[in-house]
Amino acid sequence: MSRASRPKQFLPLTGSESPFQMTLRRLAETERYAAPIIVSNERYRFTVTEQAEECGVALQAVLLEPVARNTAPAIAAGAQFVAATDPDDLLHVLPSDHEIVVDDAYRQALDTAIAAARDGRLTTFGVTPTEPATGFGYIEAGEALPSGAYNIARFVEKPAREEAEKLIAAGNAYWNAGMFVFRAGTFLSECEKLAPSVFAAAGAAVEGAEADLEFIRLAAEPFAAAPDISVDYAIFEKTDLAAVVPSPIQWSDLGSWDAVWKASPKDEAGNATRGPTSLSGTSGSLVVTQGPHVAVSGLEDVAVIASEDAVYVGRLSAAQSVGDLVRALRADPATEALTQSHPTDYRPWGGYTTVLSGERFQVKRLFVKPGKRLSLQKHHHRSEHWVVVRGTAEVRIGETVRTLSENESVYVPCGELHRLGNPGKILLELIEVQTGSYLGEDDIIRVEDEFGRS
Repeated sequence: MSRASRPKQFLPLTGSESPFQMTLRRLAETERYAAPIIVSNERYRFTVTEQAEECGVALQAVLLEPVARNTAPAIAAGAQFVAATDPDDLLHVLPSDHEIVVDDAYRQALDTAIAAARDGRLTTFGVTPTEPATGFGYIEAGEALPSGAYNIARFVEKPAREEAEKLIAAGNAYWNAGMFVFRAGTFLSECEKLAPSVFAAAGAAVEGAEADLEFIRLAAEPFAAAPDISVDYAIFEKTDLAAVVPSPIQWSDLGSWDAVWKASPKDEAGNATRGPTSLSGTSGSLVVTQGPHVAVSGLEDVAVIASEDAVYVGRLSAAQSVGDLVRALRADPATEALTQSHPTDYRPWGGYTTVLSGERFQVKRLFVKPGKRLSLQKHHHRSEHWVVVRGTAEVRIGETVRTLSENESVYVPCGELHRLGNPGKILLELIEVQTGSYLGEDDIIRVEDEFGRS
């Protein structure tokens, strides 16, 4: 389900909204938070703004990473961006792919973390463990601090089950939630001292950043020079200022299918389902489909996941091993594409689904959001036929502009400048038939583009 082009934080895994959108909603308490700052890879920039708009959360800034790096450079860049205005500002750093219940326990933990951060601490959250999970890192708490937080005795990276059981039995170990609260300036001071290459790269990337539409592009060369290192390894395991707040909150990192199952509503047999499904004599299972109707009979403890172009079946209790399978798929040229993108590809104007491909032809379903339009473009190797199946299309071919309604069609000759837009109030859907000697997405010459891609 999670592909390089659309990873899990943007997928509706346990409800109608994605984990990213649920994270944004936790930040909507204006009496506590200013507008959020997002740090994301540049390939997800339009998905970020689209999903924020869908859930009605205004963003302060979207910082775009030119290359993928770990959490230390990303957080350092965010802190540099904030510190340029006020180094005393408090930051609440949140992963975008966690599910958390916001209740009194959560708010109390956040208040304690804020108090510790005001005392000059780099504060992290330790979730009270409910089982000896081996897929999480652990934090051992040390002496208590006046704020209610605790010094950190040590970090334990994903222990074996026996060690996890010992940690829980000791009573002072917590799951590492990967969330932090600290002053921007305090973090940067420790970063400069403990991870100077991260500090220098992030500072130069922010200093050389450029505005692009509603985004801020971090300077590519200095950011690429940052080491690919987590904030735990770079800062928190080395600093004397680290503190942990024991947090008896309902939390999941949605890192595996069993985590999705635990966070989802279930029927009386313990099954969680999404999409068109039928279950008979099945218990304790997760069945998810993005399209085809899935029927499961006489099984227990299984995960059946049907995306648009692939099906996964495995033991739900062994869901942590899915990563091994994904790595094998990625390493095989025959299956590598399955890890990269879905048949449905999203664009800032909407997107398309590849329905059928053959020699010298391709059929797609295009969908264009109200008020949006594609770039003014042309193709050297293909022509296109468009049939409107829903909504109203504004079509420019050469210098001629016309409006098409449902059941009307138009032909776009090879090499002709053309543009498609949706002037209406509802989603525009078309069937596009491409024919030609080469049908790759790189056969696009953009002359004008509202999204900075020309």
